[in-house]
Amino acid sequence: MVFQKILVPVDFSACSREAYAMAVSLARQFNGQLLIFHVINSRDLELLAEVGSLKGDALEKALHKRARLKLGVFLSKHPPDVKMHRIVVDGIPFSEIVKISRKEKADLIVMGRYGGTGELDKIFFGSTAEKVVRMAPCAVLSIPLTERAARRPSF
Repeated sequence: MVFQKILVPVDFSACSREAYAMAVSLARQFNGQLLIFHVINSRDLELLAEVGSLKGDALEKALHKRARLKLGVFLSKHPPDVKMHRIVVDGIPFSEIVKISRKEKADLIVMGRYGGTGELDKIFFGSTAEKVVRMAPCAVLSIPLTERAARRPSF
């Protein structure tokens, strides 16, 4: 298999950092491009709107700005020899990952096995990675959290 278009969902966790590093390596090996993808969880957006002082568009704009800034920090050491495109959307993470993989005709999804979501969600609903593996139209490489990565601070 040749992986020309590699989708990399990131949630800024240590595990997504590991997945990103693997994706960079694969992109170099196959002379492919990376689609760096972040989903602002619409469930979180709804909760914040209920308890926060910002409403509707103002809250959404603030969260998008914050996501773009965090993505900039996350990608600050991106190697210049690897082509990359950034995408930030709102929605349910697993659904948006599957949707963008179809839309962009990704050959491979490289994602962390464990993200920054709450433990109760994982217990009752399964992880985002599990859902993506079941529904994705392409190959999925699920990267575990290594001890080395767990010791580094997250964003």
